[in-house]
Amino acid sequence: MAITNLPKTPKIHRIPQPKFIDAIRWLSSPSPFQKSFITSLYDSDFHTPSLEIHSLDPSKTLTTALFSWTPPSRISSLKSTPSLFAASTFLGSLHIFKTPEEMSVLGNDMSDLGSKTSDMEPVVSVVGREFHVGSVGGVDLMEGGSECVSVGEDGRVNLVDERGDFRRVFDGNGLVSYSAVKWASPSEFVTGGCGFGLQWWDLRKSGAAVAQFKGNWDHGTTSGIIHSIDIHPSRKHTCLAGGSSGTVFAWDLRRQQEPMILSSIGSSDTMTHPLSESEVWEVQYDCYTKSLNSNISSSRILPAMISSEDGILAVIGQGEEPTELLAEPCAINSFDIDCQNPSDVICSLEWESIVILSRP
Repeated sequence: MAITNLPKTPKIHRIPQPKFIDAIRWLSSPSPFQKSFITSLYDSDFHTPSLEIHSLDPSKTLTTALFSWTPPSRISSLKSTPSLFAASTFLGSLHIFKTPEEMSVLGNDMSDLGSKTSDMEPVVSVVGREFHVGSVGGVDLMEGGSECVSVGEDGRVNLVDERGDFRRVFDGNGLVSYSAVKWASPSEFVTGGCGFGLQWWDLRKSGAAVAQFKGNWDHGTTSGIIHSIDIHPSRKHTCLAGGSSGTVFAWDLRRQQEPMILSSIGSSDTMTHPLSESEVWEVQYDCYTKSLNSNISSSRILPAMISSEDGILAVIGQGEEPTELLAEPCAINSFDIDCQNPSDVICSLEWESIVILSRP
């Protein structure tokens, strides 16, 4: 069933940036007129990474840098909640910060901050080879909680608490590699990595993952990597994943080896026209599009937004034609849907610019 009452063409605001943008996330704000976001940047001229918080003016055409921090290396993953945000690095470290709203900054007049960007410092930093060896592939903060889960190319899965202490959930000893992770509940999360594999973990059951999807549906083409995972709070049994070769699929725990493919250039005859043929860097359930079609059956996959290496930002749904929102000449490295106002989407483009879409 096609989505009805599709929105009009969104307003697009482009904001050039002087540095390469690796990732971007909205931050919670007390007012729609005081929007802000966190972004990880890289200055290729001086080989210096940075993490910056910017405010966005109501016209969505100007940004002001409020806070900055220099990480030990380039940022590999960035996640945020209303009270915290976490950044991991290619050197294997994890750093957790309080959001400006949590620090009661954005509730004040911005002019009080002055024209100079202020320094910010993490409330938790975890470093060292005991934590991760090599890049941290993905991190996720528990919504409303205090724990952060991290996964790495070294095959380690770690939990970090609010004091900065961590415990090992699993160590693959380099035989496996993880590139994405997402909380499903206070005691469950999903990881993804090479071979389009997904693993479901339950902290109440020690040892290995309690369920696995091995990706053998691709009939031998299993060299791809999962880059992004999302789980809708109302359907925690279904995991959305995006990765190599334009692949986007859903994994239902009730039918563990029967993925529901939304886009792929695999051998399936039904996937002859994939939305993208390159890496899908980010996937998120799109609650804005869902609100336009409230009659979606509980057995169907909810609409999802994706961004890709070949510059596509689009909304896809099960058995529906995709809705293309952007077609850029460069990669869209990252995007985020504003949870407070889902009509607003912020994107980071490879060619040093931020794009903000406002869907009416």
